[in-house]
Amino acid sequence: MRLPVLVVNFKTYPSATGKNAVELAKIHQKMAEKTGISIALAVQAVDLRFVTENVDLPVFAQHFDVAEQGAFTGYVSPYSLKDAGAYGSLLNHAERKLPVDVLQSSIDLARSQGLFTIVCAESVFASKAVSELSPDLVAFEPPELIGGDVSVSNAQPQLIQDAVAMMGKGKVLVGAGIKTAEDVKLALKFGAAGVLVSSVVTRAHDPEKALEELLKGFL
Repeated sequence: MRLPVLVVNFKTYPSATGKNAVELAKIHQKMAEKTGISIALAVQAVDLRFVTENVDLPVFAQHFDVAEQGAFTGYVSPYSLKDAGAYGSLLNHAERKLPVDVLQSSIDLARSQGLFTIVCAESVFASKAVSELSPDLVAFEPPELIGGDVSVSNAQPQLIQDAVAMMGKGKVLVGAGIKTAEDVKLALKFGAAGVLVSSVVTRAHDPEKALEELLKGFL
């Protein structure tokens, strides 16, 4: 996956579920080809195979469980994700937090299957702690700004710089409230390796137009 990258979390919005997930993914494919900018998607496990079979983009699961192959009824296994074409998985999102020991086991299990991990953290301190577990990327997302109208780039730019200083360039994604090209430009200016967004695209009346706006920030 090339950096910098725009990662779009489909969550479980109706506009990004089932057939709609495939159609939305195709819009992302179109915009990636048009602009040459790296785009990745995070979709529900049940939609993963449908999406990976229809687009040529890195597609992430939104979560998986520490489950080996065998008697693990009801778990989302990383082995199944790999077989379905997943590039990797988000972990520890604010909406699906994990204990540290489970998070470490998850990262280790993902690595054993060649899955790329993006681990979310809510603060600079948490980002540093998460980075010591050796994920591929850390997504810094202050939870109070997620889904809001104020971006982390504008509200807390120093925290982005602090996170990058602690973990190094090429290791930190920025999320929470990112809605405009200017938000993206600021995040990249402060050293982020990309941005993680959701509702600005998935709930947009015109997702292609919303993507076009965000991608201007990478140019």
